[in-house]
Amino acid sequence: MPAYIRTIQTAVPPTVLVQADAREVFSAQPGLTRLGQRLVRTSFDMSGIETRRSIIGDFDRETPVIEPVFFDTSNGALRSPSTRARNDIYVREAGPLFHAAARAALDACPEIDETDVTHVVTVSCTGFYAPGPDYELVRQLGLPTSTERYNIGFMGCYAAFPALRAAAAFCVADPDAVVLVVSCELCTIHVQSSNDPDQIVASSVFGDGAAAAVVTASPAPDAPSLAIDRLASDLTPVGEKDMAWTIGDTGFQMVLSAAVPKIIDTYIEGALGPLLSKEPALAADPAAGIRHWAIHPGGRSILDKVEAKLGLSESQLEPSRRILRDYGNMSSATVLFVLKEILEQVAAGGDERVCAMAFGPGLTVETGLFTRVAAGS
Repeated sequence: MPAYIRTIQTAVPPTVLVQADAREVFSAQPGLTRLGQRLVRTSFDMSGIETRRSIIGDFDRETPVIEPVFFDTSNGALRSPSTRARNDIYVREAGPLFHAAARAALDACPEIDETDVTHVVTVSCTGFYAPGPDYELVRQLGLPTSTERYNIGFMGCYAAFPALRAAAAFCVADPDAVVLVVSCELCTIHVQSSNDPDQIVASSVFGDGAAAAVVTASPAPDAPSLAIDRLASDLTPVGEKDMAWTIGDTGFQMVLSAAVPKIIDTYIEGALGPLLSKEPALAADPAAGIRHWAIHPGGRSILDKVEAKLGLSESQLEPSRRILRDYGNMSSATVLFVLKEILEQVAAGGDERVCAMAFGPGLTVETGLFTRVAAGS
């Protein structure tokens, strides 16, 4: 029997980064070379992003900050705080976003009481502290103190999949399990001005957000659910040095080379093989057999490659492109935002298959096959 995602709810910080405005800020920094300026403009303009969210109040030009840490609105200068200063912001700001998403998810399941929750799985790669968000959620939500807590840390953009895999395993082992999965990423606390192409791309695509899912052994009684049919993981034979996430003196540093879209284009069909192998009809023509596709929008070029390689229609990629446009790349939380869009769509009739996919350091490809089932199924 599969486990079911009963709901997915999200939370975002209030500061809105308009992509065109952010481009002007980053391209005007004094340390940029002419090549760096061109790369900034190209990366921001070609990102497919219109707005992102940030926990950094410094970026809100309407409310000037007396002692800015990241951005001085008086002179337009980006600052370079230490990794500790950035992580201090994570410690202060991540918890409320974790809580907001988790609270919304539980409120969306009125048939589930806080005392029913048996497991909490938190996901993040943009900061650290202990006792961490998993502990805080138990305390703040009034969950049983016996709730089992797990943290999926520093795995990058694909980490929601290991979290869902763990949640599904808990539900298969115990039909009474109620698992709360919560991902929160504060990517923008690591932005920095740089002439390095990887850092420029990171500054142009990453945003902040949180998403929470409730996973049980039975579907929701009064709303659509996502049955978790299968989850699979694969490593491409190349790409270890093309996508990475390291810790520097002035924040976490993303390695995101221009080769990543080509690597995905080359190996994406093979990575889908383990997921679809048990259903030959789907494996023969995934685009025709699977109605919905939740592709992690790591960037516009990645979505373009996946769409072309798998022969997907514009409508099949529309949820992923919409999340990219409105929120950018929120690392591990992003694919949950896309799955929420699909889960809440008006069904065309009958059960509908959903394929989800995310990419991360390694190069790792995580995939999931779901069935969107109607209320009460």
